[in-house]
Amino acid sequence: MPLPGALARLPLPIIGAPLFIISNPKLVIAQCTAGVVGSMPALNARPAEQLDEWLAEITETLAAWDRAHPERPAAPFAINQIVHKSNDRLDRDMAVCAKYKVPIVITSLGARTDVNEAVHGWGGVVMHDIINNAFAKKAIEKGADGVIAVAAGAGGHAGVKSPFALVQEIREWFDGPLALSGAIAHGGAVLAAQAMGADFAYIGSAFIATDEARATEAYKQAIVEGSSDDIVYSNLFTGVHGNYLKASIVAAGLDPENLPVSDPSTMNFGGGEGSKKKAWKDIWGSGQGIGLIKRVGPAGELVARLASEYRAAKARLAAA
Repeated sequence: MPLPGALARLPLPIIGAPLFIISNPKLVIAQCTAGVVGSMPALNARPAEQLDEWLAEITETLAAWDRAHPERPAAPFAINQIVHKSNDRLDRDMAVCAKYKVPIVITSLGARTDVNEAVHGWGGVVMHDIINNAFAKKAIEKGADGVIAVAAGAGGHAGVKSPFALVQEIREWFDGPLALSGAIAHGGAVLAAQAMGADFAYIGSAFIATDEARATEAYKQAIVEGSSDDIVYSNLFTGVHGNYLKASIVAAGLDPENLPVSDPSTMNFGGGEGSKKKAWKDIWGSGQGIGLIKRVGPAGELVARLASEYRAAKARLAAA
């Protein structure tokens, strides 16, 4: 199946994952102008009125970039919407996305027909993130255009499925847009994702350690200094299993080797006053691929490295 228009013109098959608290217009613009999809959660805009300002900034800046660089237009951007019932901002945030005709909407924590129809109404594309094949089928049945397979090793909320198993199961019945998430921080891994059957690599943790990211310097340095051995998988912090940096868990006074299990019914992702902000502010999400992140630098520099590695990997295969 041909890729939808918003996803068909990418110079590099990468979607930057939306990073709660961390992603902002500065990072999104840097990602898009470097040639990959930039994204951010709608809930990062606080207060809610700020989302309108941020989308105006992103759309106007990218339009100006395209006018100045007709030979190298920016990649499209995406907004992540948490469609779980605890998100009391969803209707308002969707209205703002409609105002700016957001090209790509990434939905999480529930598949909703009404949300998908709303995005299609303004010509947008919906990608829904999932952790298993059953959830992927449900997302497509409810009208999503594509899925993001969040495999083992992905940062933040993540599944436990091998990327090989998950992609193969989805490709048995679905030939639409498919992104793969899970410990991807090298251009060779981007090519490997495509070789398995995915259209895109979905990369988050590597962008935490960039100049534009709205993360603390301590967080960025922990990404640079960390490796897969420093990642802990737990559902304690939000009620949903995810991957977190061991150093931040220790700093919070907890034993990462003996974390209790949380009650999933207590999860809250709405971003209101009662939400579990500490889960992302103090307990830092991260995927297992951070061993390849050696320094903090501009997002454009990271994308350039990934592009160079991607081309080199393709050349090695062609020469084999």
